[in-house]
Amino acid sequence: MNSSEFQQKAFVLLLVVVSLAFIWILLPFYGAVFWGSVLAIIFTPFYRRLLAMMNQRKNLAALTTLLLCLIIVILPFTFMAAALLQEGLMVYQRIRSGELNFGAYFQQIVTALPPWMSSFLENVGLKDASELKDMLSNGALQGSQLIATQALSIGQNTFEFIVSFGIMLYLLFFLLRDGAVLSVRIKHAIPLSLEHKRLLLSKFTTVVRATVKGNVAVAATQGALGGLIFSFLGIQGALLWGFVMAFLSLLPAVGASLIWAPVAIYFLFTGAIWQGLTLTAFGVLVIGLVDNLLRPLLVGKDTQLPDYVVLISTLGGMVLFGLNGFVIGPVIAALFIAAWDLFSATRETNKGQ
Repeated sequence: MNSSEFQQKAFVLLLVVVSLAFIWILLPFYGAVFWGSVLAIIFTPFYRRLLAMMNQRKNLAALTTLLLCLIIVILPFTFMAAALLQEGLMVYQRIRSGELNFGAYFQQIVTALPPWMSSFLENVGLKDASELKDMLSNGALQGSQLIATQALSIGQNTFEFIVSFGIMLYLLFFLLRDGAVLSVRIKHAIPLSLEHKRLLLSKFTTVVRATVKGNVAVAATQGALGGLIFSFLGIQGALLWGFVMAFLSLLPAVGASLIWAPVAIYFLFTGAIWQGLTLTAFGVLVIGLVDNLLRPLLVGKDTQLPDYVVLISTLGGMVLFGLNGFVIGPVIAALFIAAWDLFSATRETNKGQ
């Protein structure tokens, strides 16, 4: 190995080490950096329009875009999260006091079953269903306790939250203002052909925008509709259940039905026929229609990912990265497919030569 090769390998090693060290430094504020970058990608087109209207005054255009982001996205989400935590604490108190007993609700369904179904349950050993009742009660208590714990944790870590929030806004401002320059530097640094870099970066930004805007729009719509029908039917904790439906609607196909379908079944089996039929019809024809119409239009059309890939990548991303995974999962899946498509196309081209 000559001196030039040794220096090149040493430099690559140094590059890897300092890059990993930089990522390690950013890890404590990973969420702030991630969402600052995501919001910058989403609001960059609006920033460019403002920039043209404001005679290329970058600071003013970036600050105006930042304020708009605060008004449209961040403040409403903060108020909603505060209301959700408050209702979650109330539900937790009702479950602990026994006012809400999911095990008892399940027992009511079992009691109301027709004889043939009771016989079937008895044959498979589920007649008493005591274990399942206990599991439902404990699961509901643990879920509500998790919300209460998170509320307490946020209160205790207010300073850390404020710091992360400030970092996100600070980073968002500079990413909006200097994003074009940073994008050029990243393109130059990536050791790929210009065509491949352009395609991959375009795919990355397209999937981020489509995933966030599309999934958030679908989730907000389904959650709002679910909360409204629950409130109309007099179900306790309608705001909380609406949020849970919004969260679950991030999963294609199943989503919000995991909440409204069991409630509709409970109504039907306990004699509340019109409530059960109303909730079923509303869930299938209204809430389900939102998923079937909006998601392919807002998400699938731009990401060009099959529904099963979106579902698996979203689930896997959320398991690994928490709530951030509903963006990270589909982005990784889209880049995986795009990279292999490029590899196959390049290989075919080389064969042809």
